[in-house]
Amino acid sequence: MPTPFWRSPEIRDHISTLDRSGFAVEFLRRNAAYRRDYARLQRRIARRRVDAAAECAAFVHRWGLCFCPCSR
Repeated sequence: MPTPFWRSPEIRDHISTLDRSGFAVEFLRRNAAYRRDYARLQRRIARRRVDAAAECAAFVHRWGLCFCPCSR
């Protein structure tokens, strides 16, 4: 997402109401590298060529998460 969009009044107002974890979610969902990495993780797990738990743990560690988004 382009930087100017983050500065729009609507987004700025929304972001100002978020707690730390809410802001982190908003940041990550707009982060192209995170989205690519997550999509890659999902493809690898879907192909069943990797240990899903180990791959998810590595993903969590790589992004500094305190949850595993692939366990839904």
